[in-house]
Amino acid sequence: MLVAGCDVGSLTAEAVLMENGTILGSEIIRVRPRAELSARDVMDKLLGRLGLSFGDIGFCVSTGYGRETISFADDNVSEISCHGYGAHWLVPSIRTIIDVGGQDCKAIRVDEEGRLVDFVMNDKCAAGTGRSLELMSESLGVDVSELGPLAEKAEEAVVITNQCSIFAEMEISRYLCEERPFADIAAGINESMARRVKGLVGRVGVERDVGVTGGVSKNVGVVKNLEALLGVEFVRFSEDPQIIGALGAALFAAERAGAPRA
Repeated sequence: MLVAGCDVGSLTAEAVLMENGTILGSEIIRVRPRAELSARDVMDKLLGRLGLSFGDIGFCVSTGYGRETISFADDNVSEISCHGYGAHWLVPSIRTIIDVGGQDCKAIRVDEEGRLVDFVMNDKCAAGTGRSLELMSESLGVDVSELGPLAEKAEEAVVITNQCSIFAEMEISRYLCEERPFADIAAGINESMARRVKGLVGRVGVERDVGVTGGVSKNVGVVKNLEALLGVEFVRFSEDPQIIGALGAALFAAERAGAPRA
C-alpha cells in the first residue's frame, strides 16, 4: 500500500511517500500563505515527479503546525512523535533527537521502539531556532545556507552574548562596524546557536545515540559546536534530516493502515 506523510512547519513543508516499507521519494518546499496550500503544493510536486496522483495514496498522516487543517490527511500526529519515530526507523539505536525547526527547538527522548518517552521545547522566543539563524545571517548580509561553510574559514570566532535574537543582531552590527571578518562573525553566530540548544537539551538529558533533525541540522557549524558542547558525536542519517518529521508521519500512516513499516 502507498502511504504518505506530510509535515507543514513554520518555514518549510515536507512530504514523504512510502510503499511496503520503502521510501519512494520526498520533497521540500518553502511554506505558502496557508497550511492547506503548502501541504497540497508539496504533495503535488512529489506525486507529479513520481508519476502518481492523490488517488494512489492509501493512507496519509499529517504533522507539524498545520497538521489539523490538512483536509486530505486521514489522521494527524504531533511533530514530536513523528521526529522520534522517523529518526528511530533510520537509526534504531537512537534515543535522543534534537529537532531545530523554523520557530521552535525540541529535545526528544524515545525508547527502544521509537516511542516518545519525554521532550522539552523552547519558549516562544525565536532564539535557538532556524528563524533566529535567518535573522542573524540577514544582519551579516549572507544567506542562512552560507553560515556553516563561511564559519569554517574563521580564525577567531566573535562572542555573541545576548540570548535575545534582536539584541544579538545589534551585537552583529557592532562587530560589522568594527570590521571584524565575516567568517569570525559567522562562527560566533553558530556557537551562540549551539549554546542555546545545549541548554534546552540539558533539561531532558542526553542518552546515546543522539541525532539532529530539522533544517538547522544542515548547518555544519552549529552541529559541530553542539557536538563539542555535549561531548557526543551525532549519528548521521541516510536520508535528508529535514524530512524526518514527514517520514515519521508516513510510518504512522503505514502502521494505522496495517501496511509494512520495515
